Amino acid sequence: MKKLLLVLLSVFGFSVFTHAQTVYSCQYSSDANVKVFVADYKSDADLVVYKCDYKSDATGNQGLWYFVNYKSDADKRIFFTKYKSDAQLIIYFSKYKSDAGWRNKSKQHLMY
Repeated sequence: MKKLLLVLLSVFGFSVFTHAQTVYSCQYSSDANVKVFVADYKSDADLVVYKCDYKSDATGNQGLWYFVNYKSDADKRIFFTKYKSDAQLIIYFSKYKSDAGWRNKSKQHLMY
């Protein structure tokens, strides 16, 4: 019984602390979990995002995103707004994986 409980707790604990960042881009804002604006400059962003080529690379809540084709496959559904004032989260897309990360940690809860 103790072994079963230990296994269940370790599996549950692992799933709580590993958040994949698979993202689906919605066509309508009402379908989205988070409304996002893409900034022109890294200094304006809450989160610097690197678009991963492989789903397995998009781990943790660190700005490593993998875009999926179906919303049922996504951890988060986002909607890209036209205006900064309509967004909950401001992101900047980087060409470099090492740039990815939170610049404003107070908004980190939006992607959990």
